[in-house]
Amino acid sequence: MDLMLLEFAGKQVKPDIRKLYDMREVVYDQEWLQVTEDKDLYYMYRDLSYSNRDHNLIKENDLRYDITIIPPSIIGSEFVKTAGHYHPLIEGTSYTYPEIYEVLSGVAHYLLQKSENSKITDVIIVEAKEGDKVIVPPNYGHVTINPSNKELKMANWVSDQFESIYKPYREYGGAAYFELTDGSLIKNENCENLPGIRKLKPTNFSDLGLYKNKEMYKLIRDPDKLGYLNRPQDYDWLWEKI
Repeated sequence: MDLMLLEFAGKQVKPDIRKLYDMREVVYDQEWLQVTEDKDLYYMYRDLSYSNRDHNLIKENDLRYDITIIPPSIIGSEFVKTAGHYHPLIEGTSYTYPEIYEVLSGVAHYLLQKSENSKITDVIIVEAKEGDKVIVPPNYGHVTINPSNKELKMANWVSDQFESIYKPYREYGGAAYFELTDGSLIKNENCENLPGIRKLKPTNFSDLGLYKNKEMYKLIRDPDKLGYLNRPQDYDWLWEKI
């Protein structure tokens, strides 16, 4: 497969490419970075649909379906990862937009962190394998790590009503923790009084149509199953489960 193009719905889709130098502020090993040439890290294929009917349904429900491919790689002493971002608050609420991920192939570590008054108050890591679903709850930023020697391919459903916020991760030099290639998770020294890491299981919740090994793309045919992505304030029962 040519990683520059994605075969989807009979079409060749070009990606947005995240390069190493795009993420220079969030790399743990800055000495390594200084002597390393720029390179592609991962590929993002946004706003996908299988048909015009699906495209219209997706737009009517203020959603977006994406696929991201993260080839196996090393960033100095770290496993390859995404840049990390938060989502903005929904107007008139205390909730930010959530997101739902699905591992299509490979293994992912989703590193979630909650920030309150510029202080990180909760850190979660979820290991997800092929077929697993992982919901990022409101008010959490997140980084995705590929901790294996195989390609990670994942899909996501998310609201299309906002732009992601990368600045906090850049200002703190990365996430609350860095996952090194020896499997250790070390604290980001720029973050004070960090809590320990909680380990959670994937959120394969059948009441939301999320079944392991059943691809979640078809949920758009029953868009109420994705209602929490734009109206998280109506789903406190869900956030209590995670």
